[in-house]
Amino acid sequence: MRATLYYTLLRLLLFFAVAIILALFGVHGITLLVVALIISSIIALPLLSKLRDRMSRSLSSRVDRFQADLNAGTNAEDDD
Repeated sequence: MRATLYYTLLRLLLFFAVAIILALFGVHGITLLVVALIISSIIALPLLSKLRDRMSRSLSSRVDRFQADLNAGTNAEDDD
């Protein structure tokens, strides 16, 4: 959960940083948002890749645990 929160906060920070820089260069309105989204996404790909991998592993393990608990509950109902 912490990895997901940290990754999301860094993505938002990166987006707002790019948006502020673009605004200083005179880009405004919907163009500012779209261009900032594209540029921040391109920057985040290599910059946050390790954190994204850690987040993915964390989410995958949580899903696996949930699925195991669900299967254990199903098996317990089948035994009754």
